[in-house]
Amino acid sequence: MRAVVVTRPGGLDALEVKEVPVPVRKPGWVRIEVKAFGVNESEIITREGKSDAEVTYPRVPGIEGVGVVDEADEDSGLRPGQQVATMMGGMGRSYDGAYAQYVTVPAGQVIAFETGLPWDVVGALPEMFQTAYGSLTRGLDLQAGQTLLIRGGTSTVGLSAATMAKELGATVVSTTRHADRVPELRAMGVDHPVVDDGQIAQKLLDLVPQGVDAALELVGCTTLPDTLGCVRVHGTVCFTGVLGGGWTIPDFTPFMIPSGVRLTSYAGEAADLPPEVFQHQLQAIADDRLKASIAQTYHGLEQVRDAQAGVESAASPGKHVVLLT
Repeated sequence: MRAVVVTRPGGLDALEVKEVPVPVRKPGWVRIEVKAFGVNESEIITREGKSDAEVTYPRVPGIEGVGVVDEADEDSGLRPGQQVATMMGGMGRSYDGAYAQYVTVPAGQVIAFETGLPWDVVGALPEMFQTAYGSLTRGLDLQAGQTLLIRGGTSTVGLSAATMAKELGATVVSTTRHADRVPELRAMGVDHPVVDDGQIAQKLLDLVPQGVDAALELVGCTTLPDTLGCVRVHGTVCFTGVLGGGWTIPDFTPFMIPSGVRLTSYAGEAADLPPEVFQHQLQAIADDRLKASIAQTYHGLEQVRDAQAGVESAASPGKHVVLLT
């Protein structure tokens, strides 16, 4: 089969299309014929050699993918030809991922679904929907009628979280560093777009004087202290992303957390996105009740370099997707 292989850390030229053996399926695993996959920041980090010790080379990247079952255990409940999605769980890091015609993954991280949506649309969804849904539910326990702040609102996860929160019945405040992207946030249903200069607490409190009920932190440690100041007493901040860099806060002390404000984090897996929820989201897109944010679709493994370059440029909001069919 053909696959994109990173044999050494480096720039875009480290992504090489090669002929490699079709992966042999182990018991308890599923082999998937890949139809499409989303391109993510973590795959760029893997290509650059900046991931943790879990990643070894050569490696086929790709932390998510969609396609059809090629082979599975008879008792797995999965059948050849069935539409499935998979993500996370060491995929593309400790074992080869979805930048290939076929991928093998543990059965526990396979989500079956049925849809008539195009493969590039479905391919944009697994990782960003899992992260957004897990953050809003497990991380924040967001309820209808509450107010949510999304810090990093034009990211793929931020855009997905906004549409999910609106469908739930929440009021959404979402940030962007660029004023010209405010219309994009409004188009995704955001109630209150806010231009982020690094310090938005006072702007937020002007909108919601008591502070928001929940905040999803996607920018990272550089903005977390300010985000904590945007939340009401007994409200919650969920730390999920580090789009702005900075994995730690120098000289951190718990007293940086305002009295009564709760701080948690989310770093989940495929199991946090139940199949019935994923199916519901697919139907919501088909019914035009939920928006899938796609920046660009690329055709074939030869365009993976272009796709990663598109992610790095951040010129367009939404997911960059590679289509193999």
